[in-house]
Amino acid sequence: MKSVIVGCGGIAAVHAASLSQLGESELAGFADIKKERAENFVAKYGGRAYSCLEEMLAQEKPDVMHICTPHYLHVPMAVYGLTHGVHVFMEKPPVISGEQLAQLEKAVAGSDRRLGLCFQNRYNPSVQEVKKLLASGEAGRIRGARGLVTWSRGREYYTESGWRGSFATEGGGALINQSVHTLDLLAYFLGTPLAVEAGIQNHHLKGIIEVEDTMEAYIRFADSTACFYATTAYCDDVPPLIEISCENMTIRIEDLDVTYYYRDGRVEKPEIDRKEALGKSYWGCGHKDCIGDFYRCVRTGERFMQDLPGMRETIRLMLGAYESARTARPVDL
Repeated sequence: MKSVIVGCGGIAAVHAASLSQLGESELAGFADIKKERAENFVAKYGGRAYSCLEEMLAQEKPDVMHICTPHYLHVPMAVYGLTHGVHVFMEKPPVISGEQLAQLEKAVAGSDRRLGLCFQNRYNPSVQEVKKLLASGEAGRIRGARGLVTWSRGREYYTESGWRGSFATEGGGALINQSVHTLDLLAYFLGTPLAVEAGIQNHHLKGIIEVEDTMEAYIRFADSTACFYATTAYCDDVPPLIEISCENMTIRIEDLDVTYYYRDGRVEKPEIDRKEALGKSYWGCGHKDCIGDFYRCVRTGERFMQDLPGMRETIRLMLGAYESARTARPVDL
């Protein structure tokens, strides 16, 4: 297969390194409006540099396009790829609005090409360990959960980007950009979200950004609830924490570490395969496995579980949290 990447920032480096290590596809082209960024990737991985997505697709005729651009461009570029015969693997977020979701759904329905969404933390060994444990029934019924993300993003992160910090181009802040993976894992573990009530604040970048630096949410599932808190106003970047309270134990995930706290006082830490993280450590280590799984599904025709229908509940939960914060009322999902 032949692949191209559009958007040549930090996350594109993770996609390129993953493809290089997997050996699944030839990296044929890189596109960025700042062409020198694309040229830097070409110097390392080969292929050709472009400043225009449309030209790159026309010239290279790739099998797969990776979208690693600013948020507001994800859906227009995915629609263009799907309608021009290209499989699309898209970085988060899948959409930044309900209108974009409708556009993406229409494009997916009208194309015979595949769309894969990069929620790589589902592939973290720690997450897979806990998913297996919950399915076994050993932990008992899930009573509730909490997800915490406390990271640091300063003025320059926004002012030097040209697109972050605006609802029109970023779609939001601490939730949609930094902590949507943790929100997704709550849904992955607890099941279909039914309702959400959320609030947002801008504590430390007033007058600099219009998006939130902090979101808190209360999420209702069929048989349990979850409390969610995310901020970029902390002094450091630390691994996200997910804790699941079950009948027989409490399960805690921090980065690649898992701890089981049994009701009788026992504490157990299972052995986890600590895979190499290709990007920042707190991004998790699942990118290569996630990308490899998408290519396997393209090759075999098997369904990729992180397609648009597979991630629709997380997307609805994310959009619902923003709607709740905007309207100051709970939102049924």
